[in-house]
Amino acid sequence: MSGVNKVILVGRLGKDPEVRTLENGATVANFTMATTEVYRDKTTGERRESTEWHNIVLWRALADIASKYLHKGDQCYIEGKLRTRSWEKEGVTRYTTEIVGESLTLLGSKRDGSGTSSNYSGSSAERGAPSGGASAQPNAPSADTGSDDLPF
Repeated sequence: MSGVNKVILVGRLGKDPEVRTLENGATVANFTMATTEVYRDKTTGERRESTEWHNIVLWRALADIASKYLHKGDQCYIEGKLRTRSWEKEGVTRYTTEIVGESLTLLGSKRDGSGTSSNYSGSSAERGAPSGGASAQPNAPSADTGSDDLPF
């Protein structure tokens, strides 16, 4: 039996994506993303926040999309997998854990207050098309105009 390695995050970018092209021509984007959990302290009743920072890595077409459309403070939804890697620096082995994104949904930015979204996945982004039938341009309205009873 094999395992499942799946991460789902909704958060805001802590910095603009750093994009570079490797020797083999592959594009990679790296950025940090904050997720904040809001809860009530059981003893005091006060509202509390807990923020976690995540290192995000996007490859190829998703990296290109991130470089064009994502900026510090923007909100997005990322699905991917956890990867821990190690390297040696000055005789010391160092480790990092990062989320390798396989799908990206742009949820809008603080700058424009947009509430619309565009979806991209690694496979559809390779072909230059968003997944889920959304417009190829971020922040463009979705083609789905049906309503449902979901509260969100």
